[in-house]
Amino acid sequence: MSRKILMLAIALAIAPGLTNAASVYKWTDENGVTHFGDRQPTGQTAERVNIRTGTPSKSASERPSPQERLNSLEEQQQEQAEREQETAVQEARRKQREANCATARSNLKLLSQTGRIRIEENGEQRFLTPEEIQQKREEFEQIAADNCGPAESDAI
Repeated sequence: MSRKILMLAIALAIAPGLTNAASVYKWTDENGVTHFGDRQPTGQTAERVNIRTGTPSKSASERPSPQERLNSLEEQQQEQAEREQETAVQEARRKQREANCATARSNLKLLSQTGRIRIEENGEQRFLTPEEIQQKREEFEQIAADNCGPAESDAI
């Protein structure tokens, strides 16, 4: 009795695989074109092809429609363009900071090396007072501090 139950269990286990197994045939016509079909062609020799079938990952109702896939692709492309634009803006800011830093350092060097500094105001030239020189030094030190270190967005 147990042998009959075992044979029945094996038959039931194999049966679904046999019902899903469909034959696929491959043949080449007189023009050299290769064809595949579920029926053996008449008058030609055909080769039976073994096909492995996997379980589908999503049913047709769960797959996105072509329009949804197109919309998704367009959104991804737009996000990529925005990221590229942001990096271009960040690069421009970085270059501006570097230029500001170089100018501030150059001006600080000039202030420390030169005893008297001449400027032009209202079409006339005059020398800066020691207080004005100190004020300019503080301004350039602040500019250097703001632009010569890491950017605020980099530090975060």
